[in-house]
Amino acid sequence: MNAREAKTLARQWVSESAARTPGFVGAYLAGSAKTLADDAELPPGADIDVMVVIEGSAAPEKLGKFLFGNALLEASNVAFDRLTNAETLLGDHQLAHAFLTPCVIADPTGRLTALQQAVAKDFAKRRFVEARCRGACDKIRWYLGRLEERPPLHYQVMGWAFGTSITTLVLLIAGLRDPTVRKRYAAVRALLAEHERLDVYEELLGLFGCQAMSRERVELRLSELAKMFDATKTVAKTPVFFGSDISDAARPITFEGSRALIEQGLHREAFFWIVVTYSRCRAILANDAPQLIDGFDPAFRALLADLGIDSEDDRKRRGEAVLHYLPRLREIAEEIMAVTPGVEEDQAEEAR
Repeated sequence: MNAREAKTLARQWVSESAARTPGFVGAYLAGSAKTLADDAELPPGADIDVMVVIEGSAAPEKLGKFLFGNALLEASNVAFDRLTNAETLLGDHQLAHAFLTPCVIADPTGRLTALQQAVAKDFAKRRFVEARCRGACDKIRWYLGRLEERPPLHYQVMGWAFGTSITTLVLLIAGLRDPTVRKRYAAVRALLAEHERLDVYEELLGLFGCQAMSRERVELRLSELAKMFDATKTVAKTPVFFGSDISDAARPITFEGSRALIEQGLHREAFFWIVVTYSRCRAILANDAPQLIDGFDPAFRALLADLGIDSEDDRKRRGEAVLHYLPRLREIAEEIMAVTPGVEEDQAEEAR
């Protein structure tokens, strides 16, 4: 399926289904797939991110991933109050990037189109780029600060993994790149290669613990994950935020997507999503089939040992190492901003 066909199906789903949601304001596309040329084939495991905007300050839970026709869609809801102010949106490291290019696929009142045009105009102004970088750093602190709460193992590992990996997003934001999710390490590697700073990339992999990981080890963990994934999707009942990621529809994202990275020589870059998916499977089993956990925990614990985070003290220590790295990360982000074409000083800033 090419990108045009997938986007057409996304528009059709919005028209037939999402537009009936009470308080519907409109919808837009987000994620890396939206920027593909219309005739480009979707890469293995690609989905189309659809953001459904709902009037007010609160929005329903995300629908998650599902097949519509032959397209894998991931639908999320966002409260319009998060989008009403262009300047606030420009500083939002999670939402702003989608509005850099035309993204609106449903807009009965025209408000989203006007917002997209306002955001695109000022997106590259340095003060907003810096604000988005600060927001990503704050998210790192939020995730890693919660390790002290000692939640169940799977949530603690997820928090550590996301908190540590957002270091990649800080640099992607600084370089005006899409702060992507699953392929964040591959994306930041490409950015740092262009800047001849692969030394920094190795530091980021070192923080995650997969710097010396072999292809064979990654392939082993992926094959073990397949067994856990397939067992989990058959017993999942309790709704969780990420539940649709552990399903038949979403299976290609983890497995075909990871294998594609491995085949490109990017096995270390595939490991982040393997860790996240292991943790999500364990969280679902803890809710719906705790009797199965013991059978899969040896593989999960081996994965944690691969990363050097198999104890609570290890995870805390490694989280603190990431926090200590943040000043250097911000310096590197400033260096990237300084040489990235398009990043521009505000006239108000230049006048100071």
